[in-house]
Amino acid sequence: MRALRNLASGLLALAALSPVPGLAQSDIPGKKIPSLTLSPVPIAAITRGKPGTVNLRFHIGAGFHVNSNKPKSEFLIPTALKLDAPTDIVVGKVTYPPGEDMSFPFDPSEKLSVYSGEFTLAVVVRPLAHVVPGKYMLRGQLKYQACDNAACYPPKQLPVQFEVKVVKGPPQPRKNPRQSPHVHT
Repeated sequence: MRALRNLASGLLALAALSPVPGLAQSDIPGKKIPSLTLSPVPIAAITRGKPGTVNLRFHIGAGFHVNSNKPKSEFLIPTALKLDAPTDIVVGKVTYPPGEDMSFPFDPSEKLSVYSGEFTLAVVVRPLAHVVPGKYMLRGQLKYQACDNAACYPPKQLPVQFEVKVVKGPPQPRKNPRQSPHVHT
């Protein structure tokens, strides 16, 4: 609980900082800001009517971490992906990796579930059986809260987009027509 109070007071202190008009945080000498990026996503070929998986690989800047999808406290903001798919393409389950339990200087006795370095989300995508073959863009955002060893930063949303190529799939096997049981001459 003490860690949460420390976290809350750190957020309030951060919010109290009044930025200089026209000066971005990244322009302040010696000031590191957290970064989270998405690696380029190769176009995934997915057969219409069947589910396929698209892997999204994220990178967290050195010295920072983000809460996992299942943080250990209700007061911590989970990392969550929300996608909007084109009509007739269904976004199924998003699989999040387990978080790494880490303790930090603000409360060494408490371990938090976090992602650091790289983490991958697996997204199941299923085009309906009648979708016209072609390329389709899926868009959305990854909501996260980045922290360093001393403080957490305001929550952010990272725009996410990737393309899938819907393909027809192999033709259905044709059955031979039924033969007459009579011998034909």
